[in-house]
Amino acid sequence: MRELPHWHTASARGPREHNADAVGAYAAAGGAGIVFALADGVGDHPNAAHAARTAAAAAARNPVGQGAVAAVLAAQRAVLASGWSGDCVLVVAVQTGEGYGIAWVGDARAYAWDGYTVRQVTKDHTLAQYFRDHDQPVTPRMEHVVTTSVRTAGVHEIGTATVTTGGLVLTSDGVHKTLSGPVMLDILGMPDRAAAELVRTAISLGGSDNATAIVVDPPSADLVTEKLRVAA
Repeated sequence: MRELPHWHTASARGPREHNADAVGAYAAAGGAGIVFALADGVGDHPNAAHAARTAAAAAARNPVGQGAVAAVLAAQRAVLASGWSGDCVLVVAVQTGEGYGIAWVGDARAYAWDGYTVRQVTKDHTLAQYFRDHDQPVTPRMEHVVTTSVRTAGVHEIGTATVTTGGLVLTSDGVHKTLSGPVMLDILGMPDRAAAELVRTAISLGGSDNATAIVVDPPSADLVTEKLRVAA
């Protein structure tokens, strides 16, 4: 049985009526590793929160051996079958060897974290990013318009990446659209409370959305963290 990483998570409601972010993590007894999932509901509504919880739980429970894209598709099936009308974005990390396979839709992000540097490995599926890719002007509103989601994405639209550093950070846009890279890096230097500090700092700096983070410590980190099998 593979040794599970140390990890910690935090979430806080920003200036919204509902916290529509959700996280999930699951390692089957005697299994090959762990699946992490972070979902962010589209909109400030109970339907959005339900979609995020449903997606995060379904993705995290998908077998490790099937990979990250399969976990996103499992989340999609669960959301479509739920009978609720909400939607969400999602990022999933599946443990593979010493690293992680990543899959995502929308603007939830994954970063590689080796204890010294942090590097974004996902690319936002937003209208703003689409326009940047085509060398067109971008307006602030475009940053918040996603071009893929759990409910709508086709298989070919799911983004994929690989993290080989052994450490990992997953964030909702309430974190990464408020905090700069250097600020995130400074906070990750406090790994025993990094997830909580990412969220607290994003809210305190005036973030306009809910803020959620999962931090998976690099294997070399000398830390004491709470190891949970499932969080939602």
